Amino acid sequence: MFIKKNDTLLDQTYWNSRWKKEETGWDIGMPSPAITEYILQYTNKDAAILIPGCGNAHEAEFLIENGFKNITLIDIAPEAVERIKKRFEGKTQVRILCEDFFKHDREYDLIIEQTFFCAIHPSKRKEYAQKTASLLRNKGKIIGVLFDKNFEQQCPPFGGCSSEYISFFNPYFEIKKIESCYNSIIPRKGCELFIIMIKK
Repeated sequence: MFIKKNDTLLDQTYWNSRWKKEETGWDIGMPSPAITEYILQYTNKDAAILIPGCGNAHEAEFLIENGFKNITLIDIAPEAVERIKKRFEGKTQVRILCEDFFKHDREYDLIIEQTFFCAIHPSKRKEYAQKTASLLRNKGKIIGVLFDKNFEQQCPPFGGCSSEYISFFNPYFEIKKIESCYNSIIPRKGCELFIIMIKK
């Protein structure tokens, strides 16, 4: 499916179909090494953490293993949500929601970005930056990885570069770090940026 002009086709039906067809090429089968390295030095185990567009939520498994207690997972695809509900059954540290991230309304200390930003249409990137800022408490952070390449396609994933990303986030965040990711998985080596941004 090609998305030519806007994001009208990137809806719940589109993403649910991808899951049902097992078209989940974004899933690397484990938490991103860049994110796990950051989490290991993040000391507030009681922090409210959000993972939007969570997919299989490998990062959430890592968070639980490392003592974090307040994790919220959001995905728009019911098929994905049913799968992760089974995976995290009995895990009281995790709240799982099937909803549109852009309509979500809670407060968090940390948002983890892993293949969600690249899944939304580029026309919504300014709205994404605004929304993440609105969901974070004072001095809250967004951390994670963004693609540092352009894709020759008109469907997800959508790529970009640091200067483009800075233009979206700078009004709302102090950009502490946006640099080449040295510990990407091999297939994404040289194609990812690691970000740390603090809400202004």
